[in-house]
Amino acid sequence: MSQGVRSTPRRKHLWHWLVGLLLLGIIVLTLFPFLWMVAASLKSRADVLAFPPVWVFSPTLDNYQKALSRVDVIRSLVNSIFIATTSTGLALLIGTSAAYALARWDWRGKRDLWFWIISNRFMSPIVLALPFFLMARALGALDNPWTLVAIYLTFNIPIVVWIVMDQIRNVPRDLDEAAIVDGATPFQAFFRVVLPLALPGVVVSAILCFIFSWNELLYALVLTRSASRTAPVAATSFMSGYDLPWGEIMATGTMIVLPVIVFAMLVSRHLVRGLTLGAVK
Repeated sequence: MSQGVRSTPRRKHLWHWLVGLLLLGIIVLTLFPFLWMVAASLKSRADVLAFPPVWVFSPTLDNYQKALSRVDVIRSLVNSIFIATTSTGLALLIGTSAAYALARWDWRGKRDLWFWIISNRFMSPIVLALPFFLMARALGALDNPWTLVAIYLTFNIPIVVWIVMDQIRNVPRDLDEAAIVDGATPFQAFFRVVLPLALPGVVVSAILCFIFSWNELLYALVLTRSASRTAPVAATSFMSGYDLPWGEIMATGTMIVLPVIVFAMLVSRHLVRGLTLGAVK
């Protein structure tokens, strides 16, 4: 009996070590491509193309200087910041209002409307690329950042509605009803009472919208030329002929990824709350 009692803590200790090693392996596999990209952006051309790979090297910023010396890279980064930020902000404004209406009010056709909003995420982007191009060309809206903002809203608003609606349902209806009894309008009850309590879900949806808008390539490649080119499109412009400047490509990729990482770190506290809220009832 005593041997069984002694073996139980050992098994738990061994199990914790195995789980820890497994999680460590997953983290390494997840971060390795990013670390490889950052390391390659700091290598010289000879070190980037060396085989076997060079693990110890003298870092250099030449690749960043060459990438930033291209005017289209800087302009593309500015375009991406504007398009992703504007699309995310508008999606939050429209999506949170729609989520509140769907979560709190009942009317005929509500479920059909909710399904229609969510079903916009079902469509493959490649199917819509040509229709969007033809409409933008007919309207004279090619190479216009607002065209991308409008298109990105079609897949950002459903994300906001889906996540925020679930968060609002977890907020007791009595709170906004009490605010209305105290003299607040439904609009004030939403923004002053319900929305702050649903903030973790809003933050999660904002991060997802920003990432999707920032990383989107297909529509930006089809609908932009030079004035409204985004950062992912600019990264593909390095690939021409047989010359592939991997160092400059990796430097541009690092600059593309860093804003998303910084944004996620700034709101990480709300992100964790949003992902865990509702897990325990």
